[in-house]
Order: sequence, then C-alpha cells, then structure tokens
Amino acid sequence: MLISMMRGSTALVCLSLAMPAMAQESDPGFLGTLILTGGKRDLSFGTALSRTVVGDEEIQDRQASTVAQLIDSVPGVTLVNGTTPQGSGINIRGFGANTTFGSDQKIAVQIDGASVGSEELYRIGTQLFTDPLLYREVEVLRGTIGSFAYGSGIVGGVVKLETKDASDYTGGVPGVGGSQTFEFSSNGNGWVSSTSLAWMPTERAEFLLNYSLRDQDDLTAGDGSTIGNSAFRTPSYLAKAKFTFGQDDAHSLTFSHSNTVADDKDVPYDQFATDGGSFGNVDRLTETAQTVLEYRFNPSSDLVDLRANLSYADQTIEYDYIPGSSPLEGTPTFPFLVGTVNADQRYETTKLTVTNRALFDTGAVSHDMLAGVEAQRRIRADNTAAGAPGGTNDRFALFVVDEMTIGQVTVTPALRYEKSRIESALPLAGAPDSYEKDALMGGLALAYDFGNGLSVFGSAAYTEGLPIIDDLGTSATAQRRIGMSEKSRTFELGAEYTGTDVFTAGDTFTIRGNLYQTKLWDITSYTVAGSTSTELDRVDSRGFELEASYGMVNGLYVDFAGHLGEGTEVNPDGSDATWRNSPADRAQLTLGKKWGDRLDLSWEVVHAAERRDALGADLPDSTVHNLRATWKPQAQGWLDGSEVRFGVENVLDADYVGHLSSTSRKAPGRTVKVTLSKTF
Repeated sequence: MLISMMRGSTALVCLSLAMPAMAQESDPGFLGTLILTGGKRDLSFGTALSRTVVGDEEIQDRQASTVAQLIDSVPGVTLVNGTTPQGSGINIRGFGANTTFGSDQKIAVQIDGASVGSEELYRIGTQLFTDPLLYREVEVLRGTIGSFAYGSGIVGGVVKLETKDASDYTGGVPGVGGSQTFEFSSNGNGWVSSTSLAWMPTERAEFLLNYSLRDQDDLTAGDGSTIGNSAFRTPSYLAKAKFTFGQDDAHSLTFSHSNTVADDKDVPYDQFATDGGSFGNVDRLTETAQTVLEYRFNPSSDLVDLRANLSYADQTIEYDYIPGSSPLEGTPTFPFLVGTVNADQRYETTKLTVTNRALFDTGAVSHDMLAGVEAQRRIRADNTAAGAPGGTNDRFALFVVDEMTIGQVTVTPALRYEKSRIESALPLAGAPDSYEKDALMGGLALAYDFGNGLSVFGSAAYTEGLPIIDDLGTSATAQRRIGMSEKSRTFELGAEYTGTDVFTAGDTFTIRGNLYQTKLWDITSYTVAGSTSTELDRVDSRGFELEASYGMVNGLYVDFAGHLGEGTEVNPDGSDATWRNSPADRAQLTLGKKWGDRLDLSWEVVHAAERRDALGADLPDSTVHNLRATWKPQAQGWLDGSEVRFGVENVLDADYVGHLSSTSRKAPGRTVKVTLSKTF
C-alpha cells in the first residue's frame, strides 16, 4: 500500500497548517516567512503551510499560455484537457476540474480576492479565463486546512492570483515606468504582446495600465498530427490604482479591474474535444471581468490590521450554432441539441470580505489571530436548456484562525461558519423555490520547531460543501442533492528542513514533504460509473507531496517537485474502483546554473506514471524534457532593463496524451519559444 511505502521513506515530509497566505504586507497571515532559494522557485519555510508560490520571475520564465498551464508544475496539481484558456482545467489532489465539468466546487480560485471559475459548466474548463502576464504572483494552497478564510467545501485547495502593481515597475518611488514584452512560439505560430505603463506621481498614489494580446493557431502533437480546437485569440487588459493617506499612511485604497475576451468563430461547442462531435460548432463570445476595491487600515497598533475587500466577477458566454455542423441535424433529438448550444450563459458574483489581524499575548501564549466576516451573492442567468438552472445564492460566513505559540510549540485552531440561501430564478412546479443550509467547519494544527532548521507538523480538518445553484430541480435526484451537504475530513502529517552550509560552504538547502489522507462522503457531485442519478458512497484519497531546492555559491542549483498518490471511489453496494480524478504519480527535476543575474540555463525533466485518459483507460508513462535560458544583458543605454528568454518545450517531440485528458486531445509536440522584454 502507498501509505506503508511512504511510512518507510527516508524523505522528509511536511504538513499544512490552518492559516491564510504568509506574506505579511500583501495579505493577512501568520508566522514570519523566511525564504531561501536554490533555483527558480522560492520555497517558504517556517510557515508550516502546504503552499507553493509561482513568482513573477517564474511566470515569465515558464512562458505559459494559460494560468492552468503555469501551475501544473506544483505537486498534486493536474492540468486537465490541454492548453487553451477555455478548455483547460485545474485539478488539485484529485478535486476541481474533471472530465465532464470545469469545476466540482472543491477548489477555490480568486483574483485579487474576487471569486472566479466556480460554475459547473458542461464540457467547459475552469473559467479561469485570463492571461498569465497580468499577474505578479500565483499562490497555490493545497488541501483543506489552509482554506477556512476563503470558503467552504474546499477539499483540493485554493488558487490565488495577485495582479501587478505600478510600484513593481517604479521601484516604489515617484516616477514613470513600464515594460514591453514580445513572445513568439513555433508550435501554432503563437505570439504575444504585453504592454505595461506605470505612474507614481507621489509616494501615496500609483497607477498601472496593462494590455496583453495573445494569439495562437492550432497546435501540433508529437506525432505531427494537428490538435483540433487548440487555436485562440485573447485580448486582456488590467487597470489598477492605489492611494495611501492619513496619519502615518495608515489608510490605503486599492482599485483593480481586469478583463479578457475571446471571440471565436466556427469552433466546437465542446471545449474538451478537438472537433464538433454531436454538438457541432458555434460562434462563441466569452468575456470575463473582475473588479475589486480594497480598503486597508493599518495603524501603528498590533491589534488592528483591517481590510475590507469588495469584489465583483462577471462572465458572459454567448453562443450561436453553425447550421450543418452537427451530424444529428434533421433527427428528432436535434431541436433539443440546438436549444442547448444556443443557450447563452452569464454568472455574476459580488462579495464583501472584512478581516482584521491582531497580535497579542495572553500570559505565556502569543497570538496571531485573523477574524473575518464575508457576505456573497451569486446570480446566474437561467440556462436550463444547457443543464444550468438559474437562480440566486446568498451566503454569509464568519471565520477565525488563531495561531498560538508557546515556546517551540504552535497550536492553530481554525473555524468557519457559513449559511446559504438558494432561490430559483423560475418557479419549480411541485417543489420549493428556495432552500437554506448552514454548517460549522474547522480544523486544528500542531507544530513543533526543533530550533535547528527542522520542524514537524500535524493537522486534522473538516469541511462541508453546501448545495449550489446547479442542484436546483424538481426530480428526486435534485431534491436529494439540494437538501444535503457534502462532507470531507483530511489528516496531514509531515516535516521540513532548511539550512545553509549543509553540504558545502555557502550552499542553501530546503526540503518539505507532506503526507495527506482525505475522505469525502454524503456525496452529491459524483455519480456511480454509468449512472446519472446514483451518487458514490464515498471517495478515499491519499498522497505524498515533496518539494526541495538546493543551490551552491557557484550558481549551480537543483529543484524538485513530486507527488505520489492513490484514491478509491466506493459505490453504495460496497464495490469499489480507482478514484477517477486522482492525480498521476509525477516527478519534476530541474538542473541549472546561474551566472549572477546575467544568465540562467536550465534543463527540466518531467516524468508521470499511473496515468489515465478521460474515460479511465490506462495511459503509458510519459517523460518530457524542457530547456530554458534567460539572458539579461549587463549594459547601459537601450539594452538596460532588457531580457531575452529562450525555451524549448518537449525537446524530444514526445507523443502522449495528458493525464485525465481526452485521447483526441494530445499534448503539444516540440515547441520553441522566444521572449523579448524591456523594462523602463
């Protein structure tokens, strides 16, 4: 068994603690974060949170086409169904995107605090429809224990995106700055242009504008075949402003608005497939926008660090069927199918989150406590023809996370109470039009710091997934689902170590592992294979995650990220099968060398085993090699601030299908990318 194998492993393992993000200036958090880096990815330690951060340098270095493609290098994260903004989905520890829907409500995605990508849309990805170059940081929190400040029912984890700031370009001082980036890709003749303009008239005001345009034709697989339905063109923009005011600059107000549009003509309705299939083709206009206004009051008091975040997320998808594109045209089922593919969709989420972080002592116990209240309204236009009933979901939540430290021991309890009310947009004949549900959930984490770079951790967490608008309906199945909540319990155990001068003078070494075990029951979102109305009895999953980074003073470095896991889905009759959405066993090793800030060369190897396609059939192991080079000329004049990045993905042109992907949607073959950028 996997658990037995991992108990006998000599690798260090690490566990997540219940707390929000660690960056103390950018977000309320706990435990001062110390960073050591050996290579491309900074690993946090002293935080005890199962957390991976992809920073601005790595965002540029990976040259990703989508955010999903950017973070699939994180342990336990799977990119489902390709590299297009609309089709690709994010799965964490076996939860999130699956082979039918872009979301199962068990991961949360936030852009500057706005909740996005939460709708169960048939054959469409996560709706995380945006451009990677708008962001300065992407943070992935894995598991339940760190999620209580962000939502209920989160089993896989949280993906948090933070947009760029004007101060990133001006160095935080008054002046004008910006950047221009051009990127070219051989596979699909892809190209990107991203322009940022920043202005700080004073130290108390900053403004940023970004416009990015990304274009790509259909990609080619390793065997030379064309990957259908992989072309896209997505213009995106970001507008952001921040004002600081008051005595000691204790007050700040930040506004951000981002928008991405795709106007696709004669493309498959099914975003997971490579051709129109039975649904045929459509003209599809997709527009996603997020608007956030955040107020912060941070006076010179340990008891007050107040934030009020008001966000609005809006996504519209308009369809027009292409006559003659479906083989079912002219059959009795065609009128129903046309109603499905012509049905427009719109989803609006308005949310207000107010938090306060307080530092205080009670005797020998030091507290770092985050308390908050959240109110959210989600409105979905009725689209019953496409299996998406309309309605309104109002939610109210209270949460508190208190990190209590006594010497070398840290105890962190976390609680969240959430109440939900769902009201149907249309009268439900023979059934109530509104439903209410509430739940109390939480977790407890323990940590011990030996004081020599080694820490050990342990936690238990319980959460409930309250009913959603998709559960509305008059059938017995719908009434059963909307009357109950899914429940899950997760245990984690592990350790981490970090140090300097470990193997040779001046080196740095960080290693962090994490063993987790999750049980999901009272299931409403997954049915028995072959059934549309009989839910699974439970899902059991477990896994082991490992991240490590080593660097030497001469610039040589090694980065590692890996995941081993297995899962079981149990039917009501007691029979079981492999959990259909569990992640593959995966190891990613990067070997590189840096010559100061001038040149960085690296070779990345990604090996995946225990893989399956979208229908559950076994896939052979895959090994992919990637090469990357970054050159920053150390020169004055017009070359000052310029960067050249060169990458070759899938160097050996491997022919394979990604884990949990449709067999018709193969992974891209060899791709050469060149990026030219300049900051000023």
